[in-house]
Amino acid sequence: MGWWLVNADTLAGGRFVVSPLAETVASLLDLAGGTAAHPGESAWLRAHRSAYRRRLAEDPVAALIVGAGFRPTWIADFLIPPPRAEGEPSIEAELDRIRTTPADVARADLAISLGGPLPAWLPEAEVPRRAADVMRWVWTETVLPYWPRRRRVLEADIVARTRQLSQGGWTAALDDMRPGMRWLGEGRLQINAYDNPPREISGARLLFVPVTPRRSWVSWDRPHRYAVIYPCAGVLAEPDRPSAPDALRALLGPGRAAVLVLLDSPKSTTQLVALTGQGLGSVGRHLKVLFDVGLIRRRRAGRSVLYYRTDAGEVLVRAQRHE
Repeated sequence: MGWWLVNADTLAGGRFVVSPLAETVASLLDLAGGTAAHPGESAWLRAHRSAYRRRLAEDPVAALIVGAGFRPTWIADFLIPPPRAEGEPSIEAELDRIRTTPADVARADLAISLGGPLPAWLPEAEVPRRAADVMRWVWTETVLPYWPRRRRVLEADIVARTRQLSQGGWTAALDDMRPGMRWLGEGRLQINAYDNPPREISGARLLFVPVTPRRSWVSWDRPHRYAVIYPCAGVLAEPDRPSAPDALRALLGPGRAAVLVLLDSPKSTTQLVALTGQGLGSVGRHLKVLFDVGLIRRRRAGRSVLYYRTDAGEVLVRAQRHE
């Protein structure tokens, strides 16, 4: 793909969107690859990969669709439609877009991703429905049980990206979004390292879609929508973070200590909810107490309020860590 030509209006209209289907595709890629990017993913893979492999073993058509459609360098277009730009889509609406793909289009997309002809026994009319069915299984069995927390993580990443955008512009927001992606200037957005001709997307809707697995790709519904799917920042996606020191937990209480430790860099309430797993009300109360005693401060960044440690807060955390 190489790079996209993006005019100022298209870039200014770019939006961050949460997509259940994108999260499902990223999870399927992890299940298929069997390689965990961090300890939290290792536990998730151990819990679900055997069932995923049994699911494909019991359905050779689905196994062929997954094997042909999800290749290391290409994903069949019909399996990854970009989300609609209006609000957060439901998983059912996104799966319906796969299910209602014309059968000949789906089969042609699979042939492109596979890089060769498909087996003659693969029933053309079944491809879209069977693809949607296996995606629904991945969503229901491996993503939905974790969706509330994952969604909080995705929302927190969007808050962080929005803050980055308000402070450093699109260059700062885009350059570390996914491997090989950076803003080249003069309307050029490099989306990967492949040496392909540029694509003019000015006038389309440009969407940025975070996922919690460390997976990334691009998708399009040309000429209307183009999407960049990118992995959440590691500090948000990684569930196994160091806990607050015992002495600090005893002094402040475990919930409040966890919040203070996480504020080594400015974070919003939404981010702290995602990182701690505590409720919004609990995090809000902890922030008020920490603010009232002078251990943290706050400032506004666009529509978000960000909290960060004061010098007193830094001294307290460091002192406990060095005990």
